[in-house]
Amino acid sequence: FFSLGFQVAPETKAVMKWLRSIPFVLSASLHGGELVVTYPYDYSRHPMEEKMFSPTPDEKMFKMLAKAYADAHPVISDRSELRCGGNFVKRGGIINGAEWYSFTGGMADFNYLHTNCFEVTVEVGCEKFPLEEELFTIWHENRNALLNYMEMVHRGIKGIVSDKFGNPIKNARISVRGIQHDVTTGN
Repeated sequence: FFSLGFQVAPETKAVMKWLRSIPFVLSASLHGGELVVTYPYDYSRHPMEEKMFSPTPDEKMFKMLAKAYADAHPVISDRSELRCGGNFVKRGGIINGAEWYSFTGGMADFNYLHTNCFEVTVEVGCEKFPLEEELFTIWHENRNALLNYMEMVHRGIKGIVSDKFGNPIKNARISVRGIQHDVTTGN
C-alpha cells in the first residue's frame, strides 16, 4: 500500500503505528470543499482509471456507514440542495471514493487494509478553507451526523473470543462467510 515509492512523513508513521496498537473499529476523516461522504476504496483497482467504482468486500457495510452520516446531515440529506461543484443528491450524498476521484495513500484505505478500522471521509462543506465565522454553522450542521455515525460502532458483529477457560484470545482471525476480508481480535 505505501510501498509505491512514497516518502511517509513522521506524523503519518506515528498515526499508522497508533492505529495498529489500539483496536479501533470506526473512524471518520473530515475534509472541506464538497458536501458528500465517501467510502473505500479511494484508490482505483486500475490505476489508469481516474473515476472507477472500486468496492471493498465490505461494500454494504461501508454504504450503511456513509448513509448513517449523510442522512443525519441537514444539508447533505436535503434533496433540493444544489451541491457545491458536484451533484450527489441522486446518490443519497454518498459515493465510493475511487468513483469520485482516485488517489493513493488515503487513511480510509490504509485502515481497511491494515487494521480493523472502517473509515469514511466526510466532506463537511463547500468551502475548502471556511472563514472563522462559518465554523459555528458547520459544526451544527455536522454535530448530529457525527453522533449518528459514532452510534454505528454498535452495528455488526461484536463480542469476546476466548479459549475454553474464558481467557481472551489475542489476534484470533474472524471470518464472515461471503466476505473476503478478515479482522482480528484485539488485546
